[in-house]
Amino acid sequence: MTKRYNTPHRRHVVKTRMTEEEYADFTERLSHFEMSQAEFIRQAITKATIRPIITVSPVNDELLAAVGQLTAEYGKIGGNLNQIARALNEYGAPYNTLSGEVRAAIADLAALKFEVLRKVGEAVGNIQTYQL
Repeated sequence: MTKRYNTPHRRHVVKTRMTEEEYADFTERLSHFEMSQAEFIRQAITKATIRPIITVSPVNDELLAAVGQLTAEYGKIGGNLNQIARALNEYGAPYNTLSGEVRAAIADLAALKFEVLRKVGEAVGNIQTYQL
């Protein structure tokens, strides 16, 4: 009579390569338990806590702070230009050309702000991540 085991039939094989240091660490951890390498790996997989990988980079923090400062400055400059254009419009004909130039400067400033924010968005979107 053949002996039957009450274990699930496992068909899939998982292989990996390890450095000497990784293998030494693996065998050291395994030596504390009375189980096979396969059972140790199965239990490690099912009971492991996987943490999300997140980037924390001072360069990125500095970039975001600088962009925030630039955005605030753009807002102040744009507000000042609007006040100047309003005042020039009140004086009429001699200042209409200058008023148009101020409005063009406001439009250029808005376009520059949009471009900076777009570039930063592209840069921030391409950040690589590291495990915590």
